[in-house]
Amino acid sequence: MIAEPDCHKRGCRHFGGVEQPDGTELSEVVVCPAYPDGIPRRITLDGELHLTAQKDQVGSIVFEETTLDDRPEEDEG
Repeated sequence: MIAEPDCHKRGCRHFGGVEQPDGTELSEVVVCPAYPDGIPRRITLDGELHLTAQKDQVGSIVFEETTLDDRPEEDEG
């Protein structure tokens, strides 16, 4: 099991969760659109804030805090 990533704790709207590419816990990676194959440890655990695009990422997505508008609506039923 992976420790809770910093990007999730900080509420990044792009956080994609944890994936298990081979279906096992041993292959778990934390993903987002900028790092679909796994967010680097320097961002998930070592304190890098990812406020600027990095050479090793896909596209130009960087940390953006989740807002109330980003949260899914709850069912009223």
